[in-house]
Amino acid sequence: MMQDIREAVSEVLQAVIPIILVIVILEVGVLRVSPSDLLQFLLGSGMVIFGIALFLAGVKAGLLPVGEAIGSELPARGSLALVVLGAFLFGFLATVAEPDVRVLAGIVDTVSAGGVPQEPRVIVIGVGVGFFVAAAVLRIVLGVPIAYLFAAGYGTVLLLAPLTPPDFMAIAFDAGGVTTGPLTVPVILALGVGVSAVLAGRSAPSSASW
Repeated sequence: MMQDIREAVSEVLQAVIPIILVIVILEVGVLRVSPSDLLQFLLGSGMVIFGIALFLAGVKAGLLPVGEAIGSELPARGSLALVVLGAFLFGFLATVAEPDVRVLAGIVDTVSAGGVPQEPRVIVIGVGVGFFVAAAVLRIVLGVPIAYLFAAGYGTVLLLAPLTPPDFMAIAFDAGGVTTGPLTVPVILALGVGVSAVLAGRSAPSSASW
């Protein structure tokens, strides 16, 4: 566990230190902030680094093995409906728990003065991710080329874009970006690895006959 924490701290430092240095240079050279404000920023940055490192270590130690185990177990049950339902629930719950999604939903709620409330937005994003995780697992089971899934997804976006108000279009694209956060991506990838590992020894006809 300590090794995982050390690796996570190293990764977070490499990602966050350049941003911290730029902000410090701007605060000192341009904004002329007081030493107390600068110290407060540095303390907050330290807490961010330590918090993200613990979060990533926890995901690696706890959630990734569980995701892979579930992904391995679902296909072994022999029920395609169970696999698809489990993938949907996994994607939905991982997205609802994703910190990036909640931050975006909270900011949109604040900026819109409650016009786009936080919780319904989180649920809608979770349903969308759950649907496509289920579709992705179904693609693995049936051996459908991934290009077809991309074509259907992007085609739907292109068809709906002209019908969507510009403000909601921006929110929708931001919502797509925040779903690729530090919790959702590892968990969903672990699920896919588990499903693929079980199906690797099966022929395409046997997989498609579920």
